[in-house]
Amino acid sequence: MLATVLQTLDSTIANVALPHMAGGLSATQDQITWVLTSYIVAAAIATPLTGWFSARFGRKRIFLLSVAGFTLASALCGIAGSLPEIVLARLFQGVCGAALVPLSQAVLLDINPPHKHGSAMAMFGMGVMVGPILGPTLGGWLTDSYNWRWVFYINLPIGLIAFFGIATYMRETALQTTQKFDFFGFATLSLAIGLLQMLLDRGEQKDWFNSTEIWLETLGAIISFSYFLVHTWTADEHSFFNRSLIKDRNFNTGVIYIFVVGLILYATRALLPPLLQTVLGYPALLTGLVTAPSGAGTMLAMLFVGRMVGRVDVRLLLGFGFALTAYSLYQMSGYTTVLSPSDIVWPGVIQGFGLGFVFVPLTTITFATLAPSLRADGTAIYSLSRNIGSSIGISIVQTLLTQNTQIAHASLAEYITPFTSLGSAAKTLLDPHSAAGLALLNQEVTRQAAMIAYNDDFKFMMIMTLLVMPLLLFISTKKSPQSSGDENLHVAMD
Repeated sequence: MLATVLQTLDSTIANVALPHMAGGLSATQDQITWVLTSYIVAAAIATPLTGWFSARFGRKRIFLLSVAGFTLASALCGIAGSLPEIVLARLFQGVCGAALVPLSQAVLLDINPPHKHGSAMAMFGMGVMVGPILGPTLGGWLTDSYNWRWVFYINLPIGLIAFFGIATYMRETALQTTQKFDFFGFATLSLAIGLLQMLLDRGEQKDWFNSTEIWLETLGAIISFSYFLVHTWTADEHSFFNRSLIKDRNFNTGVIYIFVVGLILYATRALLPPLLQTVLGYPALLTGLVTAPSGAGTMLAMLFVGRMVGRVDVRLLLGFGFALTAYSLYQMSGYTTVLSPSDIVWPGVIQGFGLGFVFVPLTTITFATLAPSLRADGTAIYSLSRNIGSSIGISIVQTLLTQNTQIAHASLAEYITPFTSLGSAAKTLLDPHSAAGLALLNQEVTRQAAMIAYNDDFKFMMIMTLLVMPLLLFISTKKSPQSSGDENLHVAMD
């Protein structure tokens, strides 16, 4: 459980420090998001390997290597002196962190008898939520009191304690050296995902398809994904993607939904800290305090929804959750440059509450009609879809933010003329005939343009949320005759 907190804490603690990291590493706002996307993509790609590695080399051994690697990568992130260094360290951290949650859950289910799996998972879920709630506040305090590097150094003592506990109390599992893994399918899909992420992250900087690099990344992603599709379609057995999953309507709909959930959840967390600190002038600590309640809203919702699943139509729960999420994004799309902390807290709590009504019901209904033999493959694809949605979402909203800021700046600048009416104080400070006044005037126009661009991003995510809601009509509420509540709950927490 402590190893899981280590991973979940790191998923939110760095967000608050992003503007400070950008200054310390001489990176632009769209470049510094590579710190987030590199970690998410690496974790997404490495997650499907967890089961094979733990079966082949032993769960305890892989668990110890993952915790040790994650802790070492955290130290490397803290001492990084440039953007490439910290991105490489975050890639390493994502690879090592991918196994922490699945292995923690596997151990939890092993040490508890079947009739206690539900209560054990509920306690585990409460512990997991500590990370997202504590992360923004702790990250803001460390950044304000020390510097951004301490958001990574804080992992060192936690990692050492977790390593000691696993080494002392865990037992090694029996090795399964005959288990097979589709490395070709995994490699081609991973290459396609990595190239797609590079394309999205670097496209704006390289002027998209006017750049040879972008063309090469696009062609590489298409070719790699084509190889993956052909291999998956023609492979006799042991394919990375089991073709039988396509036949399940609920699973396909659930994968689309969790992709959108990943996009909304992580994109919002990536947008809010820079908005609050660069546009509104919030200090890092206050930024952490006003964004943390979102996690509390999710935890509160999960307390209610866990008892409602099975009693209330899951489609109604999902519809309610997505409606709340869309409403919170609608509120965020009306933000101005004058906001009180409560204007940030309440939409965050509503969004967190709405997403809490989505997580467990969505996972339950996604796997309700899936045969037990397909659940292991389904879990890997489900988790992969959520992480890819997160990384792609962050890249898309950052690209839109950069483009819309430039468009809004050009539009607003048209109204700045010698005949523009300004107050007497503004005429003195924003005098366009002096260098200082011109710089201040441009700074204010840029700030207003950025606010418009942020609102456009929130509106885009609101539209995405509304567009996927009609898919609820395709969800079947029938359960697989061999389905198990404990297995569904296991997958839900993953």
